[in-house]
Amino acid sequence: MNLNRFTHIYLIGIGGIGMSALSRYFMANNKDVAGYDRMPSPLTEKLEEEGAEIHFEDDINQILPSFLNKENTLVIFTPAIPAEHKELNFFREQEYVLLKRSQVLGLISRDKYCLAIAGTHGKTTVSSMTAHILHQGEMGCNAFLGGIASNYNSNLIINEDSENLVVEADEFDRSFLQLSPDLAVITSMDADHLDIYSNHQALQKSFQEFVNLLPPKGKLLVKLGLEKDLQTEVDVYTYSLEDDRADFRIADLWLKEGRYNFTIIGPNLKIDNIQLEMPGKLNVENALAASALAYLCDENPEIIKNALYNFRGVKRRMEYIIKREDLIYLDDYAHHPTELKASIQSVKALFPDKKITGIFQPHLYSRTRDFLDDFAKSLALLDQLILLEIYPAREKAIPGINSQLLLEKIPMKNKILLQRNALIPYLKSISPQVIISLGAGDIDRLVNKIKENFK
Repeated sequence: MNLNRFTHIYLIGIGGIGMSALSRYFMANNKDVAGYDRMPSPLTEKLEEEGAEIHFEDDINQILPSFLNKENTLVIFTPAIPAEHKELNFFREQEYVLLKRSQVLGLISRDKYCLAIAGTHGKTTVSSMTAHILHQGEMGCNAFLGGIASNYNSNLIINEDSENLVVEADEFDRSFLQLSPDLAVITSMDADHLDIYSNHQALQKSFQEFVNLLPPKGKLLVKLGLEKDLQTEVDVYTYSLEDDRADFRIADLWLKEGRYNFTIIGPNLKIDNIQLEMPGKLNVENALAASALAYLCDENPEIIKNALYNFRGVKRRMEYIIKREDLIYLDDYAHHPTELKASIQSVKALFPDKKITGIFQPHLYSRTRDFLDDFAKSLALLDQLILLEIYPAREKAIPGINSQLLLEKIPMKNKILLQRNALIPYLKSISPQVIISLGAGDIDRLVNKIKENFK
């Protein structure tokens, strides 16, 4: 399908992080863009400033007349949109060209040299770092990111002169199987999205199908150990933070004034004295994956080093909100037990002598149910826990699954379950030293409130 034939693009769920990147892409290509979202957000406000027309009621009467011509209008939706959505059903009944977000991204990737970053954790940071490195070099890149890269204040990078396309390859709903990858990374294959995949084996099978999409001259980069679970004829490279058996690895890692310094070792490669501003040891591993990917794309090692130094991170990925002597506040997207463990351990390593207070909003009833014991173990690493109610997203409540159940499972004394309106007064009453907010729901809407109250 040729996307160029459409002059109007209508997006149902336009405020999602992936959908907003597509919106920006089409506006940059001189298309008229409009759409629906459930509620206003900083993302929808920014899109409106950039030229998109957006409304917030599921009402076909609010669709602009110029988007009611099915000959020139493409309708894009996400799997998160409920089946009973009126606008979605209207477009379906009227036989508009209707595509999922992943299908559109797949069509775009066919015409580019596609660097696809997959994995149950770390995709957004590795994608953003990779895009930033390539964007700093002569080869350049285009990029669709799953977060707002702070250097660009955007989730989209466009370079019309570059054939490179960096995309976040999302395993949810098997979306990444729509892509046409030339070079792929897999950061992790931990059990997740068990509402989509029946079990861990089904998830791994999906990653195998993703690897099968690589062409004969393609390349695959994986975290050391994952290669044992994948079969492929393409060249496979491994990376590891600490294991010398990996093709790409870290050496001389040390921490000074909150900034990690290290050396990257690889095949015919040594980049020393690298400095990374983004906090957390987990981000050293992400930087290694991004650097290895860029190197396999023939990027100059000096460009890699300089780009990592001036990389300013991704919104909601170990992001400093307050950084003072008397108070540190970080915000992080971690929403899976493995991610929570890595984020909490990273913060404890950065501030070993300070009390760590975590605010966690569980994401999805099904994920809370499926990983209840693992969540409890990870959250117990905190010195103090403030637990919020579960953010349901696309799900209906599951009887018996709630934050109180999780709270009771966590083997620690200093824990409490709070309603949102009680959070700020409680935080003020405990005089925190280090705060980290954690979760993938709408906990980000509390970040500015916390910041304002601790000025």
